[in-house]
Amino acid sequence: MKQLSKKEASIYYIKQYISIFACPFCQMEMQLNDTGTMSCVNKHSFDMAKQGYMNFMTKPVVSMYSKELFEARQQVIASGLYDPLQQVIADLLTGEQRILDTGCGEGSHLARICTQLPNALGVGIDIAKEGILAAAKFYSEKIWCVGDLANSPFQSESFTTILNILSPANYEEFKRLLNPNGKVIKVVPQTDYLKEIRVQAFADSEKESYSNAQTVERFKESFAKVNVQRITYTVPLATELAPKLLQMTPMGWHIENIAAVELPQITIDVDILVGEV
Repeated sequence: MKQLSKKEASIYYIKQYISIFACPFCQMEMQLNDTGTMSCVNKHSFDMAKQGYMNFMTKPVVSMYSKELFEARQQVIASGLYDPLQQVIADLLTGEQRILDTGCGEGSHLARICTQLPNALGVGIDIAKEGILAAAKFYSEKIWCVGDLANSPFQSESFTTILNILSPANYEEFKRLLNPNGKVIKVVPQTDYLKEIRVQAFADSEKESYSNAQTVERFKESFAKVNVQRITYTVPLATELAPKLLQMTPMGWHIENIAAVELPQITIDVDILVGEV
């Protein structure tokens, strides 16, 4: 039997879940044909890339994030640095899950969380095409979309869980996309997040300290029921991962001589915000 290409496999997989999609222009239902064109009754159409992802952008956008950044991010996350965080998130999810990761980047958090949740549907969306290209390259049996939540390609009440990990949020759209009794899980930095980098990037400046108070307050204002859990740990960092970590975080961009930076260990310190409507 002929092995399916990435595009053919993605067409087959997405067809099983076509009901979650809505046209970004007119919000009508979508259909997907065997060549990978997704279209609505108003003849708005979007083509699947040969790599197996859908591009739903309605206007050109220039991303500040490069292919090299996303590949560095994949290596760092694959090393297990964020495993405890991913485990906590997976433990929050029970029953049959349809998960949308907003600002998913190259998809590593979503893919690794889904490995702990049998039969979960994982959908990732990001405005950065390079991130989705990497996601489609690294992770199969997920739905990867280039798109903007301001012009969402999804039907209302399509997801049981929305992930928003260290990314900007669109709370009104999150609430539209959530099933009744669904939850939004947002991860935001706490004061010691990557503190070993922060000290070197912003020494003796006001950015050397960080507060997420405003972000947490806005989250609490957006949802009727909110739970906040802090997770903090410090782990050794392999020498070869230090430049990758500096490359993937905007803090690292403020350091001129990356090769001179020593990071024998690194601290993960985040708040996990869980909101229900």
